[in-house]
Amino acid sequence: MSTQVAPPAPPAKPTFGSSRAIRWAILVGAAVMVAIAIVLMFLLTQATGNRDLYERNYGRLFAINMVVAALLLLVIGWVVVRLASRLRRGKFGSRLLVKLAAIFALVGFVPGLLIYTVSYQFVSRSIESWFDVKVEGALDAGLSLGRSTLDTLANDLANKTRSAAAMLAETPDASAGLALERVRDQLQASDLILWSGNGQLIAGAGQSRFLLSPERPSTQQVRTVRAQRSMAVIEGLDEPNAMASGQARIKALAVVPGPGLGLTGEPRVLQVSQSLPATLVGNAIAVQEAYREYQERALARQGLRRMYIGTLTLSLFLSVFGAILLAVLLGNQLARPLLLLAAGVREVAAGDLSPKPVLQGKDELGGLTRSFAEMTQQLADARAAVEQSMGQVNAARAHLQTILDNLTAGVIVLDEEGRIETANPGATRILRIPLAEHEGRKLSEIEGLEAFAAAVQAQFEDFANDRRQHGSDHWQQSFELNGSLPGLPANNDAITLVARGAEMPADVPGAAARLLVFDDISEIVSAQRVQAWGEVARRLAHEIKNPLTPIQLSAERLAYKLDGKVAEPERAVLRKSVQTIVDQVDAMKRLVNEFRDYARLPAAELKPIDLNQLVSDVLQLYAREGEASPTSHVPIRAELDPACPRIAGDAQQLRQVIHNLVQNAQDATEGRGQREVVIRTQWNEANRRVRLIVQDSGTGFPEHILKRAFEPYVTTKDKGTGLGLAVVKKIADEHGARIDVKNRVDGGTVSGAQVSLSFAVAA
Repeated sequence: MSTQVAPPAPPAKPTFGSSRAIRWAILVGAAVMVAIAIVLMFLLTQATGNRDLYERNYGRLFAINMVVAALLLLVIGWVVVRLASRLRRGKFGSRLLVKLAAIFALVGFVPGLLIYTVSYQFVSRSIESWFDVKVEGALDAGLSLGRSTLDTLANDLANKTRSAAAMLAETPDASAGLALERVRDQLQASDLILWSGNGQLIAGAGQSRFLLSPERPSTQQVRTVRAQRSMAVIEGLDEPNAMASGQARIKALAVVPGPGLGLTGEPRVLQVSQSLPATLVGNAIAVQEAYREYQERALARQGLRRMYIGTLTLSLFLSVFGAILLAVLLGNQLARPLLLLAAGVREVAAGDLSPKPVLQGKDELGGLTRSFAEMTQQLADARAAVEQSMGQVNAARAHLQTILDNLTAGVIVLDEEGRIETANPGATRILRIPLAEHEGRKLSEIEGLEAFAAAVQAQFEDFANDRRQHGSDHWQQSFELNGSLPGLPANNDAITLVARGAEMPADVPGAAARLLVFDDISEIVSAQRVQAWGEVARRLAHEIKNPLTPIQLSAERLAYKLDGKVAEPERAVLRKSVQTIVDQVDAMKRLVNEFRDYARLPAAELKPIDLNQLVSDVLQLYAREGEASPTSHVPIRAELDPACPRIAGDAQQLRQVIHNLVQNAQDATEGRGQREVVIRTQWNEANRRVRLIVQDSGTGFPEHILKRAFEPYVTTKDKGTGLGLAVVKKIADEHGARIDVKNRVDGGTVSGAQVSLSFAVAA
């Protein structure tokens, strides 16, 4: 089972490649020792079957087994020390590895110990049973029985040989051969030989006839026969393969009586040989060998017991040590996938979904690691998809938030009880209240919005009823907020709002939330007022101008007719009255002309013009008319940017704009300590716009006027008509220019007003 780590693997990730060499070394060493142990066990088995081989090689076998056992013990000790070190360091998976190793070691050790105990008892008792008294007596009795049987056969053959010798007493040597044949048949002997007194062959019968030199009786046998007249001996039982070769026989000797026919006069000797039965020979030899071996082993009983028990003990050592070593190795092999999975699970729980190492094995554990790695990869892909989706959602949310933040309309999300959940900057700008600081509070609890909140709540309640009845999806209503708002001055006019409300969708968080969208339409109302005033101005100009000329002519004619017909005091009164009528009619004509100009302002004809040149031309008129102008003593300072390009404009209308702005600035500066009007042009290359700025050093605009400064008849002058800035606003709209009015603040004090227009560059 090899380990494959999917790249890239972070340094902290558990890897097993670094210990591959150690594992292979352990496996090879274990395999070598197991092979040696198997060979030794085989040799021990062969040696125990061959006692001589066992006795000769017992010392070597014991020493080699002890060396192998010591090596196994050292390896086991090294593994145990390593496991203890891992466990002491608290390394992850150490407890599991120790537990598995202990389980496998017990599985191998306990059965081995049980078998050893049983085998020890069996060997001890078996050896003792081999040397039982009854066994020894039976072997003695069998040996005695065999000896008695052989002695009986030998004595019987000796007696028969003595009788046959007596029969041959009168037989001469020349005819001894025939007599021996008759005697052999009677005795059923295998061989008969008649020897002379000096050991010479006289005659023979049986196998001896074919031998050139038959075996002679020994001198001792001859003496014994002469002394005892007969004897019998058993020969061939001690020869190897005595039973198979047929050499076991009974040889009987007897002295043949008679004077003898030999030269020496010594008696002859009859030799009779009779083969022993093969069964009897085999039994005799078996009993004799068993008795001899029994006696030998009885003498070496303790040594034999030690040898067998030592062999059993060495076998136990080898098996137990091998079992423990295999337990550690197998436990490590089983624990590695589990540790790999556990480490991977811990990393996944910590949020690390990087590729995990897998085991390239075909078993279930290897498949489990691969499945876990695939699952981790799927989780990583799913998290990447979720992160991508969340990124898209966040981008959409940021996009939506950007839209909400830049909406001119106000957006407020309320709960069922009217608490503010969220509000955009547009709502803060319109209501002049930092609604973000009041999130979580009811709208009705904010100062100045009590009436607005009550009206909105009533609209939502009516909308809920109407929705159930008619299925409406929203409501819309206009509201007016008076000058009681904290961000507005007390004398400010009302703010006109148009509000739209709806219920939030039920599948989003806060299903009962309510959406309130509103916008400030005060400028729209102002524009409507401007349009209405334009219509009024047109009609007034038409209706008022017609009677003014007859009135003026009638007054002048009346003065002409009565000039010489009344007394001097009445004449002075008449002249004064007529002059008053004429002056007022002229004033009414100028007012009507302003109405007419405002109502009937012609469409602008846009052409490329030089704004700096246009401003210079207008300011030259103010310099020439200085004596006649009441504000000629208010200096005008021009700051013209030479980099300004040509703009698209109507020169005639822009002259009127410059005249109106300069005149208003001089009027505002009249009576101030610092009396100066500044007219400035600026080129903004970034947005490619040209600005026209007119600044005065007056008191500035009141806050409630700033918002409506461009509406007709809104003025701070006692004698003004309020049409100057209105005309400027209309001309600016015709030119597509942005117009702005504000107060100039210096150190917290208003130091004048500023009106600026931004024109597009001519194409």
